[in-house]
Amino acid sequence: MYTYKHKIKYYETDKMGITHHSNYVRFMEESRVAWMDSIGYGYKKCEEQGLISPVVSISCDFKKTTTFDDELTIEVKMVKYNGLRFEFEYTMKKGDDLVCLAKSSHCFLNQSGMPIRIKKEYPELDEILNKEMVQD
Repeated sequence: MYTYKHKIKYYETDKMGITHHSNYVRFMEESRVAWMDSIGYGYKKCEEQGLISPVVSISCDFKKTTTFDDELTIEVKMVKYNGLRFEFEYTMKKGDDLVCLAKSSHCFLNQSGMPIRIKKEYPELDEILNKEMVQD
């Protein structure tokens, strides 16, 4: 599991002063990118090697609202990995209050948009991702 912090910006709120729901997808992306950096195989490195991992699905279950200047703690962890796809779970909290439970699923493609098997074409990344699954 990896912990990421995000402070709610004024522009992330709506007319009611509540964080707009679309921003939670951005928070997921921020925390996932930070997680990838933390395992030593960031998105920049992936893209430089011709590997992309688009979103296949997203779900968010909102529990409480947040507002300007609140600090979110986002716990992100990879919960599934099979060499072609991987899935993350996100637990977002404001202090002890649960704000949002979310999931995202991704696949691995080459720059031409064709699915690839990580174990065969990127064995270093496969080893790292398998190790992360063992740890969590």
